[in-house]
Amino acid sequence: MTLPTFTTDPIFILLVGVLIVVGGIIGLKLHPFLALLLGAFAVALLTPASAIEQFNLSKGLSQAAATQAANKSVGERIATEFGNTCGRIGILIAMAAIIGKCMLESGAAEKIIRSMLKITGTEKAPFAFLIGSFFLGVPVFFDTVIFLMMPLAKAMTMRIGKNYLLLVLCITAGAVMANSLVPPAPGPLFLVSEMQIPIGLMMVTGTLLGLITIAAGYIFALWANKKMPITLRDSLDARLEDIKNTAAKADTQLPSLWFSVLPALIPLVFICADTFLDSYAASNGAITQSGFLNKILALIQFFGDKNIALVAGGLVGLVLLAQHKKESKEGMTSFVQAALLSGGGIILITAAGGAFGGMLQQTGISARIADMTKEYQMALIPLSFFIAAVVRTAQGSATVALITASGILAGMAASAHLEFHPVYLGLAIGCGSKIIPWMNDAGFWIVCKMSNLTEQEALKTFSPMLVVMAFAGLVAIMIAAQFFPLI
Repeated sequence: MTLPTFTTDPIFILLVGVLIVVGGIIGLKLHPFLALLLGAFAVALLTPASAIEQFNLSKGLSQAAATQAANKSVGERIATEFGNTCGRIGILIAMAAIIGKCMLESGAAEKIIRSMLKITGTEKAPFAFLIGSFFLGVPVFFDTVIFLMMPLAKAMTMRIGKNYLLLVLCITAGAVMANSLVPPAPGPLFLVSEMQIPIGLMMVTGTLLGLITIAAGYIFALWANKKMPITLRDSLDARLEDIKNTAAKADTQLPSLWFSVLPALIPLVFICADTFLDSYAASNGAITQSGFLNKILALIQFFGDKNIALVAGGLVGLVLLAQHKKESKEGMTSFVQAALLSGGGIILITAAGGAFGGMLQQTGISARIADMTKEYQMALIPLSFFIAAVVRTAQGSATVALITASGILAGMAASAHLEFHPVYLGLAIGCGSKIIPWMNDAGFWIVCKMSNLTEQEALKTFSPMLVVMAFAGLVAIMIAAQFFPLI
């Protein structure tokens, strides 16, 4: 039986996938893991082999390899994307769960919060979270920032007794904008290369625009927190009773500040150092002629791998917890097991989201959108924003949206007689790639599960906040291009 032609159109397949995932989670109350897998199976079944072959050819595979990939069974293709996502985030989530549990149980998070409050005061604490997460998000992946900062948000909420949603939104607002606007994040790095934008200019303008967008996000977060306040909830890895007991302790019963920040600081320092060394080596060749220094730098780059960096942070966290629990009869096994049980659930849901997004990409949805917009005679800045937004919403990855949109627009930016610098097109693509996070986005699930927000709560708060920030960025870009063309 031959299916009607429209059933193989990527737009139709996308709509089917959306209906199954959203309808399954919200309407049928299915567990997200099941809904995402069902959506992935439906998308994979509807995708013709020719589309899969073309997708793999566009990724640089040979004709034989692309044909072989297209002939794989539906189950094998889904399992491959599921495994690829696990490979990217599995160790990160597991070790981040251990770090968070150790920091909460040892009192390290409480110590950091008390020290922060001495500097900012209670009222300015959310603003400190906002700025801190933005600058952490420049060298560190979005999910890593969420893993490192969410335990602090839980401890802070228990300390001040309010504003949990505000703190969660501040953390996510800062990290998510840095990830798409400021190199050396992967998306912006590809973008500046593809569109021939000076990396220094992108870093400066991306930072300035990022500060404007997170200001808009902060205003929305204040409104959302007032409109729909969400309380801190019990979870396996962060029981409210334990956090409350820690908050009641005297300063002398808590770890020192330097030891408290070490589990989070070690991954941050090594990842940042590795990012800097990679960027420097790429542009300047050999970093040093000294054999000894090269060995030190090789060691830094070894620990700068995000997986190894998080493992190192986790080991320090366990030492911190062991010191705190040395007089307790309860061993550390139960604490680690609780963290891994929580992290395992996040890994499964996130990997299922990655499988769903991967199946959508194989339909050729990005190429379909590119074909639909290639003759669209709109002003280039909003066009850049629109293309990135549609690609992001369709397949879930902000990085893929950045790569797709910059590939479409690179030629137009080079050949068109622009009245402004192409960096504004790059910034517009970065802002557009924030719209709209939902169930096909792995980051959406990380935010949900690390913060204990329900899917509906995240769709009502986190997702619209990113829309507000994205459009605030677009307005700022168009004003800046008009008055400060940089040419």
